[in-house]
Amino acid sequence: MKPSGNHLNETELIAAIKSGDHGAFRFLVEEYQDKVIRICKGFVHSITDAEDIAQEVFIEVYQSVNKFRGDSGLSTWIYRIAVNKSHNFLRSVSRGKIVSFFEYPGTEKPVTANDPVASPEFCPDDDLRKSEQAEAVKQALDGLPSKQRTAFVLSKYEDLTYKEIAAVMDVTIPSVESLIFRAKQNLQKRLYIFYKKNIL
Repeated sequence: MKPSGNHLNETELIAAIKSGDHGAFRFLVEEYQDKVIRICKGFVHSITDAEDIAQEVFIEVYQSVNKFRGDSGLSTWIYRIAVNKSHNFLRSVSRGKIVSFFEYPGTEKPVTANDPVASPEFCPDDDLRKSEQAEAVKQALDGLPSKQRTAFVLSKYEDLTYKEIAAVMDVTIPSVESLIFRAKQNLQKRLYIFYKKNIL
């Protein structure tokens, strides 16, 4: 009987997957799936797109596992793939494969009640106002420079430590601290401009 993933440490889990243990791979997917989806959703906002990207992430994990040498932790490797896949998706959007609903609100994917940025604390009663505020938050996040956005998403959507984020991004911890500090500043400035414009 092949070992089940929950009885294996990280090294044994990788070895089992490399040997073709499908049960071990299923365990890895179950262990990391929700985390990967949260990270992807931080970039693309749509749960459907995030789930599709997550599927691509685990396909690459399965196909590339023999190349994994343990130079970084397993989670670091998986999160790095998730970030890269999310960036690839966004580049495909910007190339015009699909219309960005951030530039043309309402033409692609409407904000839903399940979207975190559409929660009551963000939104007044008026539906149009709710949509505008939700879009403002998304556009503010999307307007961040790539590294700031990556650090912020990993911190806020998956609650990674600065050390973990540094490993995923292959930068120093002080660099992560600086990126997240500047990301927060930029987000506050962008949202302040939006709210000031809509209040006056």
